Amino acid sequence: MEAQVSRRPADWLVLGGDMGGTSTRILVAGPDGTPVGRGRAGGGNPVSHPATAAAALGQALGAALADLDPARVRAAVVGVAGGSALSRPEVRTAFDRVWSEAGLTCAPTYASDLEIAFAAGTSEPDGTVLIAGTGTVAGALRGRRLVHTVDGHGWLLGDDGSGFWLGREAARATLRSIDAAEPPGPLVTSVLRELGALDEPVAERPDLNGQRVRVIDTLNDRPPVRLAELAPLVTAAYMVRDPSAERIVEEAARLLFETVCRARPPAERTPIVLAGSVASENSPVGVALRALVAERFAGSTRSARDGVGGAAWFALAAADARAATEEARSRLTII
Repeated sequence: MEAQVSRRPADWLVLGGDMGGTSTRILVAGPDGTPVGRGRAGGGNPVSHPATAAAALGQALGAALADLDPARVRAAVVGVAGGSALSRPEVRTAFDRVWSEAGLTCAPTYASDLEIAFAAGTSEPDGTVLIAGTGTVAGALRGRRLVHTVDGHGWLLGDDGSGFWLGREAARATLRSIDAAEPPGPLVTSVLRELGALDEPVAERPDLNGQRVRVIDTLNDRPPVRLAELAPLVTAAYMVRDPSAERIVEEAARLLFETVCRARPPAERTPIVLAGSVASENSPVGVALRALVAERFAGSTRSARDGVGGAAWFALAAADARAATEEARSRLTII
């Protein structure tokens, strides 16, 4: 990764960014890795929604730099999901415009979201990383550079076990329950309520066809990616041992494990970094996934709680390689 560096006085800063489908985050830090500014905005994928992604970047930059002089930023690295879209001139122009409007004078380096997530989880140069949030993508790294990518195909063609996948499975389980005229369990009840298809108070004999139509119409009226908003309902229902939710969680963990397997040689002993809300230690999918990974692979399993810290660490290394210590990385990645 060759980040471009702007030479500034000793009170220089670095900037890291993480652009994903759920949120866009910016972190500004000093030479020792101490955060001095943070910004957060909505998600945006430059492949499918370049204008939205550029606008979100601009909002997050504005918030992070609100009390700082942007000219002090010596180096910047931004991790992007769907970063290949930045090769399109019209997309890159939109990103360059918001960058300039933020007052930044150093040129940004755009990196893979997998690279910055891996750096957020470990300082080791080689290993495997999985991000499971709204979407799913995994990769193998050598020398902190991505050498192989698995999945990341988007909601239509892949993203197995992702937040989108969980939400879609919750919707499908709901429709199957309605078709079978089954008494709704916790998952189905919560999905019906979320979609405005649950009769309140609950009727003794609900209008099943009406519920079916409302579920289908409501979901079809929304952008498909919003199915991911139903994912937390799966987690909540799992916690009360809803059978449908348990099956969905088990299958999601299996699919994510298979994704890791496609990215990692069986005998490798390097670290495995898991990132994203679905793969987190607090997610039932993440817990089940960790058990599968530990049973199959050698090498430690680590969590990346904040990918933006990995991006800032890369920027720190570009600004001054001597400053990119493990201590600085720890400061940058602690939420």
